Amino acid sequence: MSTNLSRRSFGKRIGAAAIGASAIPTAAELAFAPHAAGQGQPQPDFYKFPDNFRWGCATAAYQVEGGAKEGGRGPSIWDSFSHTPGKTYKNETGDVADDDYHLYKEDIALLKGLGAKIYRFSVSWPRIFPEGTGKPNPQGLDFYSRLVDEMVAAGIDPFCTLFHWDLPQALQDKYGGWQSRETSKAFADYAGYVAEQLSDRVKHFFTINEFSSFIDLGYRTGVFAPGLQLAPAALNQTRHNAVLAHGLAVQAIRAKARPGTKVGLAENFISGTPVFNTEEHIKASELGTRVLNAPYLTVIMEGKYMEQYLEHEGANAPKFTAEDLKVISSPIDVLGINVYNPTYVRADEKHGFAVVPPPSSFPRMASPWLLIGPEGLYWAARHVAQIWGIKDIYVTENGCSSADVIAPDGHVYDTDRVMFLRNYLINLHRAVAEGFPVHGYFVWSLMDNFEWADAYNLRFGIYYVDYKTEKRIPKLSASFYREVIRRNAVV
Repeated sequence: MSTNLSRRSFGKRIGAAAIGASAIPTAAELAFAPHAAGQGQPQPDFYKFPDNFRWGCATAAYQVEGGAKEGGRGPSIWDSFSHTPGKTYKNETGDVADDDYHLYKEDIALLKGLGAKIYRFSVSWPRIFPEGTGKPNPQGLDFYSRLVDEMVAAGIDPFCTLFHWDLPQALQDKYGGWQSRETSKAFADYAGYVAEQLSDRVKHFFTINEFSSFIDLGYRTGVFAPGLQLAPAALNQTRHNAVLAHGLAVQAIRAKARPGTKVGLAENFISGTPVFNTEEHIKASELGTRVLNAPYLTVIMEGKYMEQYLEHEGANAPKFTAEDLKVISSPIDVLGINVYNPTYVRADEKHGFAVVPPPSSFPRMASPWLLIGPEGLYWAARHVAQIWGIKDIYVTENGCSSADVIAPDGHVYDTDRVMFLRNYLINLHRAVAEGFPVHGYFVWSLMDNFEWADAYNLRFGIYYVDYKTEKRIPKLSASFYREVIRRNAVV
């Protein structure tokens, strides 16, 4: 740029600039100003999903039901754990929780008001078999039958999870819980019984929810029920018994359920998210996904334990038979993926991949562990479709904690949760648009509830729950999600 400006020419430019400045429109004028063709025009249905895509919410029995000693229900390991001082936030328990045991009709009405067409709930094993095995409890079955009837009457398709961590305490006392194959067999009997009784109305059953959560946190670190810290060999055998239970349950459901019933599992598998999208990092993320899930999802889908896993564990590797592996890999119809935070993976010459730990500055939600990585949802769907050829995928959990407070006007403005959901749903839309077979989405959760060891300290619901009165209050995120469902598009 030339700097040969005379005082006169400089003055003319300053004057012109001043005139121009006075002509700058105000924000209000801009808001109503005409746009160039298409420019800045809202496109609310830009991220539109297929017409047959289904939206819903998810909960779990111990987290919402309450009624811990009602209707013939037996104690679970979470009853025992939460009643042990020092195990949960402020020693809070799930004895009452959201009292969904009594208020389930009100909660189904909330789902209907959202426009939800699917609802993922779990059955409490000790409510059906108070001792884990033996004679079923008719009052327990009746509760779930009434719950399912309420859903069907509201036009909502029930998706049933058979184990969401509330193991009957009797099985923990008698066998050491998942440390024994006897528990695996008991689970199959329970799963077959429930499927036989409910599959006239329930067409989707998930056997087990999140192996790594209830095994690794319950039997390795001890921060979840039953609060054990097993040695590596015992831990790996416990892992094996859990996936064996899944396979036995798949077979039992197929034997007992009505024709056309779909069976699968819901897993928060470690989905390798490439640090950025180049061929070498994508390839590394695929290998990382298989290796990091070797004890659980990989053996279920591939029918064998990866050599890398067995070599790494050495003498501590699980003991198993060829028949075990055949049972574990019993074909499934549907896979539920629970997706919260990403696991970033990079290429590595020596091992093929390496996990990249997040820096302390990485953004997160109210839960310290809940890192914000929306692209993780895209890669989770892509990986299970491409690596294992899954043809029917549901996002069975996705959501976040927030520091929810009731504003003076009585509303809960959880803009951070809306931000979280919007960005994850945009990445889900990408997966669907690219042809990966994701057919539905369940937000976690319909309402605030008992968040395990965090008890009532953290809130994940799109409905706020006042635990003193059990009043449900819609948050801003509920309005957002209702609009997403109404438009079948990210808004």
